[in-house]
Amino acid sequence: MDRFYSLNHSSIDFHFRQSPRDFVVEELPLYEFSGEGEHLVLFVRKKNMSTLELVGAIARYLNIKNRDIGYAGLKDKHAMTKQYISLHKKYEADLENFNHENVKIISKTYHNNKIRIGHLKGNRFYIKLKKVNPTSAQKIDEALKNLKSQGMPNFFGYQRFGNDGDNHILGEQIAKGEKKERNPKIKKLLINSYQSHLFNLWLSRRLEINKLVNNFEAKDLEELLNLPNHEIEKMKAQKHYFKLISGDIMEHYPYGRLFNFEGDENDFDRFNNKDISVTGLLCGSKVKTACDNARSIEKDFDDEINADGARRYAWVFPEKVEGRFNQVEAQYELNFSLPKGSYATVLIEELAKRKINEK
Repeated sequence: MDRFYSLNHSSIDFHFRQSPRDFVVEELPLYEFSGEGEHLVLFVRKKNMSTLELVGAIARYLNIKNRDIGYAGLKDKHAMTKQYISLHKKYEADLENFNHENVKIISKTYHNNKIRIGHLKGNRFYIKLKKVNPTSAQKIDEALKNLKSQGMPNFFGYQRFGNDGDNHILGEQIAKGEKKERNPKIKKLLINSYQSHLFNLWLSRRLEINKLVNNFEAKDLEELLNLPNHEIEKMKAQKHYFKLISGDIMEHYPYGRLFNFEGDENDFDRFNNKDISVTGLLCGSKVKTACDNARSIEKDFDDEINADGARRYAWVFPEKVEGRFNQVEAQYELNFSLPKGSYATVLIEELAKRKINEK
């Protein structure tokens, strides 16, 4: 299935390549560190290395296990990234002489607890687009305004699917017991890739439905979408680009509890005001599924697999969005923040209206 985009402009020409010079990420911590406690918290800058490679380098230097070092999230390898890691403060003196060409310890503090996966609010990005002409820059300006006001689809980025983009194929086979993977971390990674693949297909289908609802009369869509006329009329009346459907599972934004959307006018306002957002299914067991008309769409992208399921925001709202065009250098510089689990490369693809990872 071809991916659908939320913005209406035609494809924009520019050059983008993930590199430390053009792609900078700074982690936004979930909470303020206390400044005291038995855990040493390091704010670390790295380039051209993954978070796991960073952890491994420090662990080898200190002669400790990788699991003794805490981190909140995995940061891109082909980028300049700044993130927090933690370890017991008894290693502080041993780190005084730590030296690595791709790593710099920017600052340090202390905290009562070890940093764990998910303990981050989001990430702040600085990205440089190249070979941008004035016409393209104007189109990017307008597209950024729309993303800032309306938000964007929360697709999983191409990084989720491996170098060849096909990890989900093996992930499906493992999830259904057709193949085995002994390494538990690799097994989880591959199954997650399959769940992400189905989520992306579902989200693209919802965007396709949005486009049809915006462009055609309800009476012409009833049979095509297999949705009742009154549901389509309700969708057409909604102000937001992403059309909510009865039975959707909503979640308080940027975090909170799940609840069923039942068409309450107050919920439309809360979605428009970025207080709640719609979620999509990561298939598996122990997960809340949509109902009613939303389920009739979701079920085509559900599957019974040997893994726990979850819900994921289908729509997120970039914050502090800024853009600057440098006509002399033919470059466009972007700054924006995204919640945890969201991909900056997805925002770039929304601007470009095309895939950006093609070889």
